[in-house]
Amino acid sequence: MDFGKIKLLIQTLKYLRFKQIYYRVYYFFRNKFFPAKVKREYQGNESQVVWKNFEVKHKNSSIDNIFTFLNLSHSFEDKIDWNYSKNGKLWTYNLNYFDFLNQEEISVEKGFFLIENYIENDDSLIDGKEPYPISLRGINWVKFLSKNQIKNSKVDEVLYAHYQLLLSNLEYHLLGNHLLENGFGLLFGAYYFQDEKLYKTAKKILKAELEEQILNDGAHFELSPMYHQILLHRVLDCISLIQQNSWKNQEMLSFLTQKGLVMLSWLEQITYKSGNIPMVNDCAYDIAPSSKKLFKYAQELRVNWNKNSELSDSGYRKVKKDNYELFIDVGNVRPSYQPGHAHSDTFNFELYYNNKPLIVDVGTSTYEKNELRQLERSTQSHNTVQIEKYEQTEVWGGFRVARRAKIIDIVEKDNSIKAKHDGYKKLGLLHQREFVCDSQKITIKDEVIGSTSRKKYAYFHFHPSIKNVIVNKDFIEVNSNIKITFEGNLDIKLSEYNYAVGFNKTEQAIKINVLFDKSLQTQIDL
Repeated sequence: MDFGKIKLLIQTLKYLRFKQIYYRVYYFFRNKFFPAKVKREYQGNESQVVWKNFEVKHKNSSIDNIFTFLNLSHSFEDKIDWNYSKNGKLWTYNLNYFDFLNQEEISVEKGFFLIENYIENDDSLIDGKEPYPISLRGINWVKFLSKNQIKNSKVDEVLYAHYQLLLSNLEYHLLGNHLLENGFGLLFGAYYFQDEKLYKTAKKILKAELEEQILNDGAHFELSPMYHQILLHRVLDCISLIQQNSWKNQEMLSFLTQKGLVMLSWLEQITYKSGNIPMVNDCAYDIAPSSKKLFKYAQELRVNWNKNSELSDSGYRKVKKDNYELFIDVGNVRPSYQPGHAHSDTFNFELYYNNKPLIVDVGTSTYEKNELRQLERSTQSHNTVQIEKYEQTEVWGGFRVARRAKIIDIVEKDNSIKAKHDGYKKLGLLHQREFVCDSQKITIKDEVIGSTSRKKYAYFHFHPSIKNVIVNKDFIEVNSNIKITFEGNLDIKLSEYNYAVGFNKTEQAIKINVLFDKSLQTQIDL
């Protein structure tokens, strides 16, 4: 018996809500002994949803019968296998989302052929019948069918049946962004079918979940800028849907607009001048619509947000100077009951210099439950301090978190921020980090509070574009024009790591490991 694994599981389960546990048990026994039957009693209606063609386009992922997701391609020569699983579950999910119906280049004939092919294989679908892909696929089908004014009774029958399946399997066992996506999908289904039950459930989910999931400063509570962009895109789509269609007298419009405004304001604050977002927690390139596209979409919808709001509840901070942008994480793991996209990264930071990435988060290249996933979520893959091999926050199992670091003190001034976390309290230690930001330099002061002879390491990950790093006794030179000095170091080592350029795609880059005893002062001269 693996007692270590049991302890991790206990520390993980104690944070779950009763609702999550109840629905996990309920769905398990119901699906095993009384599986929900798909209802196909849809009688049809003559209404047509209006959908204009100014929404955010997806990148091309389907050309002929070649599908490309997550930087992996597969060609279906004879027929499309909608259950194809050799590229991993997330790839199969993407195949079943049907984002390609709204990509830059696709004909109406090709799009409708793919829908028809899908419904011909309806009885054999596996992953595609799960609630998350049903939610996203429903939105994409409604957009495509409405934009092209297609009414087909067979397609409508299958789509309606999938919505009934979704109603019977709402993701209350997961909550978080999954349940929110269920709500967005149901709203599109409700308008498309003018269905009161779908609408009532969508309204209930969206009002409750957006109230909880969108923090006071506008951040989505899972604290992934990538998921924030994805969910903001959904909010804007729902605003557009209601603006264009008068079925429900726009009663949800004011609420969704208010949420969209604060989400846009937060995204404005954390987006770099280059247009990139910080790659913190589960974030990857080329998955979500860019901030630029989302801002343009909001302007087209006449949603005008505050461009000078302040960051607060998210625990993220952004320092903007003439020649650099410093992104800092001084927040807790959130949400406590669904931290599946969280990393062990307290006091992590990213630094952009002259609009280019200098010190970066490693990013995310996989969701598969393997050693690479574990490495990318671990403390050593972030720009923070680790004590020997102990994790600040115990990430495990792909999407699980047991013990987690908590911020116990924070002091903010005009040009500095100082905080402590208790991620090493089982060792009897606290980690304190202070950032002091001047116009031409950044000083980072680390102190491990408590008595111990254990080794402490501060990690600094450079962007792959940084090729020239020279290590000296107490400082390093970066590209001949940046000097980083370490006061209190015992050793400086240069190593290499794999930077996530996207899912299933990495580039080799340089990493600095600084060994120190009790305290370390790092000065970055720019």
